[in-house]
Amino acid sequence: MFKTSTKALVETASAVTADITDSVRRDGRRADESPAGGGRESVKRRTATLVRVAGMVATAIALGSLFGGVLTESRTAGASAAAAPRLDLETALSGFGRGGGTAETVAKLQAELRSAPSDPDRLASLGLAYQIRWRETGDAGFLPRSERALRRALAERPNDATATLGLGNLALTRHDFRHALALGRRAHRLMPYNDRPYGVMGDALLELGRYEEAFRAFDRMNALEPTVASYARVAYGRELLGDLPGAVAAMRLAVRAAAGAREPTAWALVELGELELQRGRPTVAKRAFRTALVLMPGYVSAEEQLARIDVAQGRLRAAIERIRRASEAVPLPQLVTLYADVLARAGRTEEARAQAGTARAIDRLLASGGIDTDLESVVFDADHRRDVDTLVARARAARAARPSIHGDDALAWALARTGRCGEARSWSERSLRLGTRDPILAFHRAYVEHCLGNAGAARAWARRAVATNPGFSVRWAALARRLAA
Repeated sequence: MFKTSTKALVETASAVTADITDSVRRDGRRADESPAGGGRESVKRRTATLVRVAGMVATAIALGSLFGGVLTESRTAGASAAAAPRLDLETALSGFGRGGGTAETVAKLQAELRSAPSDPDRLASLGLAYQIRWRETGDAGFLPRSERALRRALAERPNDATATLGLGNLALTRHDFRHALALGRRAHRLMPYNDRPYGVMGDALLELGRYEEAFRAFDRMNALEPTVASYARVAYGRELLGDLPGAVAAMRLAVRAAAGAREPTAWALVELGELELQRGRPTVAKRAFRTALVLMPGYVSAEEQLARIDVAQGRLRAAIERIRRASEAVPLPQLVTLYADVLARAGRTEEARAQAGTARAIDRLLASGGIDTDLESVVFDADHRRDVDTLVARARAARAARPSIHGDDALAWALARTGRCGEARSWSERSLRLGTRDPILAFHRAYVEHCLGNAGAARAWARRAVATNPGFSVRWAALARRLAA
């Protein structure tokens, strides 16, 4: 079992982040329904505000929460002394941990609730613990259990802010972003001076394509309490705006904020490494991923990214073994899909087809847990040209539910892959309106231009995708290189 001291963790994280660039910026703008671009002056103004806030707090970093990946100590009071340690929202928002501790906490809370079935603190903690178990295991059956426990907590104490936020995070997990926004706003009314509701509201607003409102929420969140959560959201905002050096600078702050806690540091290092891959710095990225695995052996997010690097560098056998372990440990669709793509790249067609079928089966299981995977399924089916008769209709419905740049891109990709490239072009343009340097978005635009016979534009967009990250996709990077040539 790996052991290390807090000092060693800090030194390790510092060594990894020492050579990352220091630049800052961010923000976005609201989406309209028509596929047309727009100005970025309001984006720039909000970016300047965030730059000032980040500069003021860079030397005063507190350990905090992070949606999608951090296990932190609780800042919420209310558990009785005899109860299991209360799990607050930050803990519930943890990433893919190693899990044994959470399972024991669930068992303890369940036992305590048998003798005190109406205790709202224990009910809320159990609901949040179930969300952690979902992240640790990929078992969507934990999500309905989480909802039942949190709703029971609210039945006992209708104004419980922690249970309300827990339901908000559950709605985010299920991709029910309008409901998540409503719950975040309710939580804000219950705790108006707390930073955490702004995270739930901002995350929902992002997925609804309301970028300026989302960044205002993150701006306020960061001003109230600069934490791992707020720095990570700043990083994502800058990434959306195409400012990769600025995104790296913000994620460096997140790494430092997480130092001393293994899982949050590992999560932030993986995010940092992904940004470095987008900047074309695989050596720096690899160091971040490997350090994450030292901190958290078997951490599937790090294994996934190292497998992608293995593929890009021609080590298919190593990539297959690595992603096989990760997908078996936590069978999430993106891991199983990557496994299928790597197998196909290695010429193991039947095995690849079996894994693709497994990914679709996992999507159905996630749907049974209330998770809407329509947008991801559209992209997967467009990649593989599956269910093409219904593909565009499903893409339009998915984009209506998530009218973000990624919803625009999914619709563009579905149209392009079904030969409707004229329609696809306007939606592809729209998906790039923030200046995002995501190589997938650039490749999809290159594909559309090639389909329309615009060789020069196809070459330019393909070169942009390849320059950003030569190994951006197991399935599409080779085609991008051919178009770029």
